[in-house]
This record gives sequence, structure tokens and C-alpha cells, in this order.
Amino acid sequence: MKLFVTGAAGFIGSNYVRWVLANTDHEITVFDKLTYAGNLANIEDVLDDRRCRFVHADICDQHAVTEHMPGHDAVVHFAAESHVDRSIADPYAFVTTNTFGTNVLCDVALQVGVQKFLHISTDEVYGSIEQGSFAEGDLLTPRSPYSAAKAGSDLIALSYHTTYGLPVVVTRCSNNYGPYQFPEKLIPLFTTNLLDGKQVPLMGDGGNVRDWIHVEDHNRAAHLVLEEGTVGEIYNIGAHNEITNNDITTRLLELTGRDESFIDWVPDRLGHDRRYSVQIDKITALGWRLERDFDQGLAHTVAWYREHRDWWEPLKQRNGL
Repeated sequence: MKLFVTGAAGFIGSNYVRWVLANTDHEITVFDKLTYAGNLANIEDVLDDRRCRFVHADICDQHAVTEHMPGHDAVVHFAAESHVDRSIADPYAFVTTNTFGTNVLCDVALQVGVQKFLHISTDEVYGSIEQGSFAEGDLLTPRSPYSAAKAGSDLIALSYHTTYGLPVVVTRCSNNYGPYQFPEKLIPLFTTNLLDGKQVPLMGDGGNVRDWIHVEDHNRAAHLVLEEGTVGEIYNIGAHNEITNNDITTRLLELTGRDESFIDWVPDRLGHDRRYSVQIDKITALGWRLERDFDQGLAHTVAWYREHRDWWEPLKQRNGL
């Protein structure tokens, strides 16, 4: 199978490429704009693989997509602007990439006749939930420009299935963690700050709850949906590792040998969702199971950042983090 993978020089996408090349005989075209979070260093270890080809281009560029997508069996669409704080500061970039860019991909995929279009989304499209968990058919109530733009991209992709018959499947995943995550997100930012002896900015009261899943567990689930998922369906992907930001911080302090004096309490984010949680019955019915214990996965992740300063130090310096 030949896969057209967008955003595959980013965090989740690069880990997906690495997993596919290691576990299948598929060929991959990495299609990435290389924004601040897209980094060739994320995939430099696989670029010499004859089954992997890199194209430097923007998903909003219809001519580039039309030039490079033909001949592929499936599209795996990771490309997105993804940081909530950045979306609050500049919502236009998020609407453009996440919604318009998805429309370009769907339109071209329809024209060239791909066999499957896997749209990677987020549990944030559902909004916050105090108790219980969201199911795939629940109302979308996104509360940030990022999550609203992702909800729009979900609806665009699904509309191409309903209206034109494009073979779309959608996944909505909880918070990913693991190697190669751009160090503006909570776990890599806190880890690298603590390794450098710097404080970590903990927002509000630290009681916001997220469900954390290792990127490899997520990518195994996403690939299973690509191969086995029913066209037109949505699949939640989660780990049932619901942990407060306070608890995450405490664990990272322990793993890096720091104490609570390294916490810098900062004002809460605008519109900060309190809790995310999704039902995962549909993905488990396909045969997927979580493999990474959270404590072990977090310790492994901290060790990776400890051993890869040459990867994250230039990124933090270049982006003022």
C-alpha cells in the first residue's frame, strides 16, 4: 500500500511513519510544510529508507497536493495547527490550515480516487465534560479556536463521504505524549525545563484533567482504523489515564529529581477546558488494546528527552521557549 501522510514531520506523524516502516511493507510519502513544529530532524533516521519519500509542501496548496497525491492508495491526514495557546493568539492560521487545508485534501483525494482517507482529529472537539465520557455520536462543543477548527475539519471530511462518497474514516484521540513532541506542550516543556533547572508554568489550580496516551499506542490504533475501520465512521482513541496537570507535574518533578519550588503558578488559559474523556468501545471492538503503562511510558519519555538534548535545545532556543 502507498500512503500519502500529511504533517508527518510533526510529533505524531513522524512517530507514525517510523512505526509503519518498522511494522509493515507500505510505502510512504511524507507531505509536510515544515512549520515551527514540523522538523526534518524528526524523520532524519528514516529518510534514507527507499520506501519513504519527502515532499516539502503545504496542504493548502491545491497544485502541490494535486501533483503529489496521485498514485497513492490512502491518505493519512495528521497535518494541523495544534497548540491551543497559539490558536488564541492567532486563530486565522488555525482556520486556514485545519479547515481549508482539509477541504483541499478531500477534494483532491476524491479526484484521484484514493481507497481510504483517514482524518486524524482530537477529543477536544467534544469540549469539556464534568462526569462520564463522550461517545462518537455526541454533540461537538469546541471551546477554543483550535478545537473549533478541528471540529470544522472533521465535518468537512465527513461531508465528503456523505455527499461524494469519499471513503473517509475519522479518529479522535486524547492527549499524546512520547518522543519528538515539540517542547511547547506540557510534558516536553515541563520535562526540558526541569532538566535545565528551570521552573515550570502550571496554569490555574492545576486541576485540569487529561487522558494521556503514548504516541505509539495511538498510532497503532489509527493504523488499525485505516485498515479495518468502517468507512463513514468515527473512532475515539483513549487510554483511560485521566490525570490532573498537578499529578503530571508531581511525577515529572520526581523523575527529574526536582521539588515543588520549581513550580511557577501562572494565570489560567482563556476558556481552559476542565476535563476530557472519551468512550473507546468502538476501537477496542476492532481488537486494539493499550500496551504502554503510563508510569513506564512517562519514565521512558523523560529518559528520551534527557538523552536527546541535541534535538530539543535548538528548538527551544529558536522559538524562545
